[in-house]
Amino acid sequence: MPTAIAVTGADLALPPQDERTMPAVVLGDIDRRPLEQALADLQMLIDQHGHLIVVCSQAAPAAVERRLHTVRSLLESDRIALFRPSLPPLGLAVLARQLRQLASCDLGPGVLASAGRLLTHYLHAGALLGSVTRLDRIPVDLTSHARSWMPGSQFGVLAHPEPRLVRIGAGAALPGPEFATWLLVARGQLQADWVTGTLAPSWNVTGLRESPLPAESSRWWGTGRLVEFCSYLPDLSVLYQLVASVRQNTCHWCGLDVIGDRCVFCSATVAQSLSGSEHSGHLGPEGPSHHQSVRASA
Repeated sequence: MPTAIAVTGADLALPPQDERTMPAVVLGDIDRRPLEQALADLQMLIDQHGHLIVVCSQAAPAAVERRLHTVRSLLESDRIALFRPSLPPLGLAVLARQLRQLASCDLGPGVLASAGRLLTHYLHAGALLGSVTRLDRIPVDLTSHARSWMPGSQFGVLAHPEPRLVRIGAGAALPGPEFATWLLVARGQLQADWVTGTLAPSWNVTGLRESPLPAESSRWWGTGRLVEFCSYLPDLSVLYQLVASVRQNTCHWCGLDVIGDRCVFCSATVAQSLSGSEHSGHLGPEGPSHHQSVRASA
């Protein structure tokens, strides 16, 4: 069976992007289940899939993170990877779906888990906010705080890859990707006109989709008056090419092949080998070729 990809809420399990997207494992009540049941459930997942990658939002309740670490420790398992990127909830849901797409390919669990870090570089995640008075995830200057109290004020905020904040008005813009992407939009208690009518054209998106707003978004952004958005690469062939083109190394502790300098499963630092491909995943304005074949999982 392919490596399992888990999320901590049903609203983070986006619909499949294509017919090969693996279903997400939802651990929505992991902190409320009896500990014995949580241990048994995760052990069953490991027995079925071999390895489990849990993608968890930094806005998730602290009890969720504590329970995940407790279960992993009690199971004494290096086959559970806990991945908490600094992405807003919608961006995290998009990343989890990309990992679910890649789970159907011939990528080992260590490479698949490492791919999460790589693919975050190709996401642009932000929101249209009606207030920034409680926004503490990115820097907000005193002027923007003061303008938040003015009726009708709105702000365009980019949280990733580089924090950026602009007050919505004539000429307001946020830096976008330099390659072709789709845009996913989740509406909260705010109209999405600026996102769909101004931001999307300025980013030259090739497709636009809508999704319900994740429950953790209001906590992450500090307000329910928002529209969250994330640009992403939708095609499995492109995602696979990015991951497969990066040099792999072997973790000296658990023996998994990984990309990058740290194993996501056991946290061991990985020595960089001199063998293998030297190519780094890269996208030009048109993205990589869509013609590279995507090999199926054995």
